[in-house]
Amino acid sequence: MLQPLQKKVLILLGWFFILLSVIGILVPILPTTPFLILALALFANSSPKFHQMLLNNRRFGPVLRQWEENKTVTRHIKIRATLLILVSFSLSIFLVQQSLILQTMLVIIASILLVYIWRLKEGKS
Repeated sequence: MLQPLQKKVLILLGWFFILLSVIGILVPILPTTPFLILALALFANSSPKFHQMLLNNRRFGPVLRQWEENKTVTRHIKIRATLLILVSFSLSIFLVQQSLILQTMLVIIASILLVYIWRLKEGKS
């Protein structure tokens, strides 16, 4: 059983990652779903109420439930993530035209993200 302080820290971290995921909705370079998955894991160990709140969310609940149950994502989610990565990183690469090093780093990061996403197991939609 968790100590009261540990439980509060995990809940606080869970809300921090939810905040980051909300920012990720607005800022294309910041991911949303990984932060929600992390918050889900933190709440699973600290707050059944907040854990259920995420699982029951109309927009993100189905994806989070699928991830929690069998560690899979649908092909549709992979395609959406790929498109978001391509658009946001292309825009970022365009905006830093003066720096070949930054452009190269962005291409490498985008490539790593795409490889990671497409290596995830696929579940049914």
